[in-house]
Amino acid sequence: MPKIIIDIPTQRLRLIEGDKTVIDVAISSAKNGAGETMGSECTPRGSHIIRAKIGAGHPLNAVFIGRRPTGEVYSPALDAAQPGRDWVLSRILWLSGTEVGGNRLGNVDSMRRYIYIHGTPDREPMGKPMSHGCVRMRNDELIELFDRVEAGTHVQING
Repeated sequence: MPKIIIDIPTQRLRLIEGDKTVIDVAISSAKNGAGETMGSECTPRGSHIIRAKIGAGHPLNAVFIGRRPTGEVYSPALDAAQPGRDWVLSRILWLSGTEVGGNRLGNVDSMRRYIYIHGTPDREPMGKPMSHGCVRMRNDELIELFDRVEAGTHVQING
């Protein structure tokens, strides 16, 4: 089974299949840095799995709120009409921690914090921490990743 490794210090995501890196891309993790506490807006570290894959079959730049498609497709005009909105686009890989007391259960539960790997507008920089806790990716790179992994895939977040 493939494995995703996210490195917060270098702002990189790698997908490993067997002993080969098949995806290596820049990401954007939390502006507040690494951390596990509920409400911190930090990216949680440690071992996770993909709990759910959301958005298969939706168009590039499809907009999601609360893990549900809104029927909108992101555009500069939509962005201008809603300044400051934290866009969740194209696909969602919802993460669940596997380390009880570290990133699972209680006030450190990654799934209850709604920590995702998700798409973001092209105007957002990659390689620079800017999110509210999630891991943001370019939409086309996210769709490639989404299509190569399954629910249950291991995700290691190093920070």
